[in-house]
Amino acid sequence: MDKKRLEQFKKRLETRQQELRRLVSRNVQDGRAADEQAAQDIADKAANSYTKEFLFHQSHNDRQLLQLVEDALERIRAGSYGECVNCGHELNAKRLDAVPWTRYCINCQEKVEQGLLEESSI
Repeated sequence: MDKKRLEQFKKRLETRQQELRRLVSRNVQDGRAADEQAAQDIADKAANSYTKEFLFHQSHNDRQLLQLVEDALERIRAGSYGECVNCGHELNAKRLDAVPWTRYCINCQEKVEQGLLEESSI
């Protein structure tokens, strides 16, 4: 991959990283605010509980995506960005355009989804 293209991916990933960090932080703050609200009746308590659970789930998804983005930035620094972390084959350019934090080629991703390949923790 040429340096110009790699720099474009790096900028996209860094922008996404900043967005995700803000989202995670805001969800934590909103979850704490839901805790601070004094629920008077059972309906208020249920609504607060639902809100906290929703924010927790959203935060968890955002944290997972943030980790994938940070892993992709680390692969850029290590010089292995654009390669499948499992088989080492070059990733399709369209795949990287769509999901710049992807770790696997199409074949390995299918194996992961079918349970035939254990996801790496790279």
